[in-house]
Amino acid sequence: MISILMASYNGASYIAAQIESVLGQTCRDFTLYICDDCSDDGTWEIVQSYAQSHPGQVVALQNRQNSGSAKHNFFQMMLAYRDDYVMLCDQDDVWLPEKVEVTLAAMQKAEAAHHCETPILVHTDLTVVDGALHVLDRSYRHAVNGNWQRTALHYELAQNTVTGCTVMYNRALGDLIREEPSFFVMHDWWLALAASALGRIVLLDRATMLYRQHGDNSVGAKFVRSPRYLLRRLLDVEGYQKELAETFLQSESFYNMFRDRLSSGQQKLTVGYGRLSETGWLGRRLFQLRNRTVKYGATKKIAGFLFG
Repeated sequence: MISILMASYNGASYIAAQIESVLGQTCRDFTLYICDDCSDDGTWEIVQSYAQSHPGQVVALQNRQNSGSAKHNFFQMMLAYRDDYVMLCDQDDVWLPEKVEVTLAAMQKAEAAHHCETPILVHTDLTVVDGALHVLDRSYRHAVNGNWQRTALHYELAQNTVTGCTVMYNRALGDLIREEPSFFVMHDWWLALAASALGRIVLLDRATMLYRQHGDNSVGAKFVRSPRYLLRRLLDVEGYQKELAETFLQSESFYNMFRDRLSSGQQKLTVGYGRLSETGWLGRRLFQLRNRTVKYGATKKIAGFLFG
């Protein structure tokens, strides 16, 4: 009933602990698919050993060549493996024992309220920990100063509210993922956009896993309340502009893929946002204010107004 997709690459230091935490779930009605992206540090051998010792529950796969990024590895798995429910799993975290059970319960409650044919994405909070699993912040939402109620499409275009390693999505949402888009920032952001525009995003407001920060994370927690982060963010004009430009490209890509499913208002919004790279500073400001495609948080608003 549940497929859990784990993308692995050079994760030998932590992947065994993560696999053990998945196998230790209170709900065991799942298959764990692990796709290795040509690791050279012993990760593949660890994955194979678990597949051999847990036949049918752990499936070991390996790409013929490196995909270039975890987001591409994940997206190819999302295309290949479909089920009633799909969960995404990073290689270096630790799942709390009830993660699958409580997320599934939240999903089934949402399907009962909105019908199972509605594309639904459920996500949760996380506990942020260091490499040795010492707690850095009980709530990832607190650490990043997130507002996860901002799930309307105009918000999601500018700022992702979903953390992929917490996600479960249903078959109706999975059926919308038919091919890899021409451009996407991250696989979880793309799922969030699809769920926002064509279905529902549901928050289970509890931490269901330990989000390990060890210095080599593909995408890690940013402690936005720290003075160091604030200063770095305001000084990194080029980095901010690059991130913003990527959201424009992603919006254009999203429109191109889903235009026939979008309402006329959604079409106008995604086309307009996608074309902001061709618009002057004043025009971008007016569009963002008029359509509320503004990021959450004072620092991000200031950076957006000055440099966006």
